[in-house]
Parts: sequence; C-alpha cells; structure tokens
Amino acid sequence: MTEVSSDATPSLPRGVRLRRDEVRNQWLLLAPERVLHPDAIAVAVLERCDGVRTVSAIVDDLATAYAAPRETIETDVKAMLADLANKRVLDLG
Repeated sequence: MTEVSSDATPSLPRGVRLRRDEVRNQWLLLAPERVLHPDAIAVAVLERCDGVRTVSAIVDDLATAYAAPRETIETDVKAMLADLANKRVLDLG
C-alpha cells in the first residue's frame, strides 16, 4: 500500500482524464484501457488534485466545504489517493 504524505501534490498523470459523460449523467476517470466510475465524493477530491495543492490543503478545503471533521476527511482522502496511486491513475508528486 502506498503511503500518502500530507505534503504530496497529487495530480492526474499524462493520459488520465476526469470527464463528465452527459449522456449517462455520470463522471468517468479515463485511463489507458480502463474506465473508472468515481462517486461524487471522489470527484470532489479529484477536481482538487491539480499538482499544485498539497494533500493537506485539499483536506482543509474539503473540511470547510462540507463542514466535516478534518481528521475523518484526511483519513478517507489519503486512503482514496493511495488506492488510485496503486492503480496508477494518480501521481502523488
């Protein structure tokens, strides 16, 4: 399992795109020879993975936006980012 640092700057690697499929009314994470269907929470995280913001900044932004406990969000975000990094659809920079 990949360890995700709070100082990491996650981004989508070359060839991976987050796209909205308007016909099916759903988000898609498109990668070479793969398609993932992220839920609304994953999309909120992925939209913030711009290669500039740190994991800590993303967690702070989500905690403010959703008025939720920072510790809970941090645990969930780091687990999700580690899973996506292991699937090679996210760079942790």
